[in-house]
Amino acid sequence: MKYTKGYKYQLEEDKAYKLSTFLGGIECFNDWITMVGSGNIIFKKGYAWDGPSGPTIDTKNFMSGSLVHDGLYQLIREGKIPESYRKYADKELYDICRKSGMSYIRSQWVLAGVRLGGRFAAKAGNTKKVYEVP
Repeated sequence: MKYTKGYKYQLEEDKAYKLSTFLGGIECFNDWITMVGSGNIIFKKGYAWDGPSGPTIDTKNFMSGSLVHDGLYQLIREGKIPESYRKYADKELYDICRKSGMSYIRSQWVLAGVRLGGRFAAKAGNTKKVYEVP
């Protein structure tokens, strides 16, 4: 058996989001995420992510943004989106959180946090360790 650790949340249904126009035209996919040129990103049922990171509280107005942000960072780590698009992924997080009702001040802190601390999370090769047991 092989498994990974570190995920807190798992989708119980497919979920689609309309992204900002910044990634328009880019199409990519992996086993769990599909991004189409129209700017839609689709997460399949069963997709797991770690939710909001850092010194923060996991609130309802943070969950959708963290899902999309984690998915975009995963696509960057896998080389399916150029690393230069990280700042756009961070802005997408901010926009979704604001649309979800997060306060302006908190959303500014969230954006500053991912801009300052997110580089490592988006680096190619920064993947979760796979453990194996008999």
